[in-house]
Amino acid sequence: MIPDFEVTILGNTSSIPVHGRHHTAQVVRFGQDFLLIDCGEAMQLQARAFKIKVSKINHIFISHLHGDHYLGLVGLLSSYHLGKRTTPLTIFGPQGLDEIITTHFRWSNTKLSYPLTFVQTHDDGINLLLDDPRFEVYSFPLKHRLPTTGFLIKEKHGLRSMIKEKLQQNEVPLAAILSLRQGIDYKDESGKLYKVKAYTQPLPPLRSYAYCSDTIFNPELKQFIQNVDLLYHESTFMEDNVERAAVTFHSTAKQAAEIAKMSQVKNLLLGHYSSRYVHLEPLLDEAKTVFKNSILSEEGSTYSL
Repeated sequence: MIPDFEVTILGNTSSIPVHGRHHTAQVVRFGQDFLLIDCGEAMQLQARAFKIKVSKINHIFISHLHGDHYLGLVGLLSSYHLGKRTTPLTIFGPQGLDEIITTHFRWSNTKLSYPLTFVQTHDDGINLLLDDPRFEVYSFPLKHRLPTTGFLIKEKHGLRSMIKEKLQQNEVPLAAILSLRQGIDYKDESGKLYKVKAYTQPLPPLRSYAYCSDTIFNPELKQFIQNVDLLYHESTFMEDNVERAAVTFHSTAKQAAEIAKMSQVKNLLLGHYSSRYVHLEPLLDEAKTVFKNSILSEEGSTYSL
């Protein structure tokens, strides 16, 4: 059975929470695993509103140290403590994040009820952060005003499914089944060969999700996000503010679409909207002139891969 792989948007605005929109935060679910990507203010309220069980989150990924991407983190960690959490939690983020968090808890005289581990991210290329039996999480560099990374989540192949008819027609030893399910041909003591292609179902295509938070237009990104099923790319401005985008190291909706097109992704999810835009349809229209499979991220919506 193919596990669910989906993204729920909790916040999609940029520096100021306005127009009913909230600071950046999203939850990626892979089967029973929940990953939090960025943690802006009101993350907990949004999670409750959209029935996301934050207690199931064991890994948090912070892209950079601008407040709209992490200021909800201390509150979330405090709530875990007040709820007497004991499950270990790992936070991946840039240098300085551990100091910010530990300083807060030191001065509030709080000893957390659960083990908390910090893993420092680096913006010097693609780096493997989390290696789960079913998926991997990588960081990759973005170009912003301070060290910033995007995140790439890639599905791994699980055990192969056997072709039942083949098992019924042939007496297949257990050792052969175990080997074939791992994608390895098996030869028994008599020399009989059991081929993976003959006894197992074809593997489904692997799925992938890329998250690009704050970044200036950067064609070099395509080497990290090529062919992903879903790309979330910031689209803070429209093209009439392209100079403002460059000065602030952000992107326009059209530029996000250009990245999606050159990277040959399947679908583009726009987000990180400037507070100047009350209505977002013009950003979507702009993106679709370049990349038709563009979608406006909407808070509370879940996007399946």
